[in-house]
Amino acid sequence: MAKVKSQQDIAKMREAGRLAALTLKHVEPLIRPGTSTEAINKAVHDFIVSHGAVPTPLNYRGFPKSVCTSINEVICHGIPSEDCLLKEGDIINVDVTATLNEWIGDTSKTYVVGSGTSEERQLVMDVAFESLARALAVVKHNARMGDIGAAIQTYAEAKGCGVVRDFIGHGLGKVFHEPELAVPHYGEANTGMKLVRGMTFTIEPMINGGSWRHRVLRDGWTAVTTDGKPSAQFEHTLAIVGDGIEVLTALPDDPIMLRAKELGGTILWPILE
Repeated sequence: MAKVKSQQDIAKMREAGRLAALTLKHVEPLIRPGTSTEAINKAVHDFIVSHGAVPTPLNYRGFPKSVCTSINEVICHGIPSEDCLLKEGDIINVDVTATLNEWIGDTSKTYVVGSGTSEERQLVMDVAFESLARALAVVKHNARMGDIGAAIQTYAEAKGCGVVRDFIGHGLGKVFHEPELAVPHYGEANTGMKLVRGMTFTIEPMINGGSWRHRVLRDGWTAVTTDGKPSAQFEHTLAIVGDGIEVLTALPDDPIMLRAKELGGTILWPILE
């Protein structure tokens, strides 16, 4: 059985989620040509620590940095480096996770570096954005886990994109990846675990411009597309509440939330006390 959180637990996760969201906002000005991914890592680390929290990825299962920076054909778990400089037209996913007072918030966003990018990269970003919005729109009490995957897979594949299978969303709380709750981004509607109030988890579809398959580089972390096509991802942490969801990592101007509401989802921004 998946862990169900109390209102008090969700209130604590709300604080961690807001910090993760603010961290992502804090580093956005660095997303420009010439910035090293290590500079992004340092900014993330310093901002989280300055707020009395811990960057969750640092030393998690041996991961050496405080944030994941995944560029172009990198699907996820890109390792920041002084030698990796952003270039005009790149796309980069910045994946931020913060642990505040033992509770975790997890969010990510893909950005264009500079003034524009290729049609291929822009397409995969747009599909990843819409995929997350469509997934959030179907989550509610008594929905099924398969509804999430079906909403993503049906849309993404119709656009000619691949949905990554081996990296999925996950339960979240005091544990980074709660093993009791897995959130595939592919599947069939009306199948799988029943979703109930108090569940907290991430949805983070990784969308490839070609095949859904991946390979991991020799560093043991960096996952890339097998065909060299670009990949993009957007991620939020949510809690099932009332007749819909509260998105714990959303800021007031979050366009994915606006789109999810347009699609008919019952979406709440974090209720800050």
